[in-house]
Amino acid sequence: MSQGAGVRTRLTLPVLVCIAAWCVLPGTGWAGAIKGVVRLKGAAVGPKKLPVTIDQYVCGKEKDAEDLVVSPDGGIRHVVVSLQTPPPGAKWEATTPPVKIDQKQCAFVPHVVVTPVGGTVEFLSSDPLLHNLHSFSRANPSFNRTQPRARTIPVVFKASEIIRVDCDLHSWMRAWVVVADHPFYAVTDDVGQFLLDNVPAGKYTLQIWQERLGTVTQEVTVGDKGTSTVRVEMPGK
Repeated sequence: MSQGAGVRTRLTLPVLVCIAAWCVLPGTGWAGAIKGVVRLKGAAVGPKKLPVTIDQYVCGKEKDAEDLVVSPDGGIRHVVVSLQTPPPGAKWEATTPPVKIDQKQCAFVPHVVVTPVGGTVEFLSSDPLLHNLHSFSRANPSFNRTQPRARTIPVVFKASEIIRVDCDLHSWMRAWVVVADHPFYAVTDDVGQFLLDNVPAGKYTLQIWQERLGTVTQEVTVGDKGTSTVRVEMPGK
């Protein structure tokens, strides 16, 4: 997921450069991109199944564990990649659309989302049964709310942090809300790939977080055009 995807265009300074969901103030240089893949270091990890003992008519008899999803070639899904320090002047637009998390067949979809500080996440449920939303946070107020079918529950997040959201009624259900204070964030796809687009030229530290493996960092240099390619390896635990 790239929050800053857009067309790279050279504008005559001091015109403000605004691209897609974010803006970069004059003087930061022309934009490049960081493209990469996050892989598991060490032995391969096979899919893990979790038994389901309640509401099988909707949930099924077992669910895939989502705390570490690895592709056949070692790419890790649902990893959050961000710039540890954003370029000067980078900011979200004043308004961004709400992010949505649905509950389908007793799983949160998507498993990980990114929303800006002050942004809204809309929780909903497509399942014909009762769920609940129970958050675990420090900087934002926690919540524990019943989630019936077809009711949208909007939640505004006002401080930057990574928040876990569980369903107490179905113990395997978990989602993560990443509240970001700048737009240079991405979530890896099903083969571990990510893209951070429109990154001004410079040297950066990537911060790579995964719910089970923790956090690692990696240095990267971005030129004034083209794409910088990185490969990140996360040790298994």
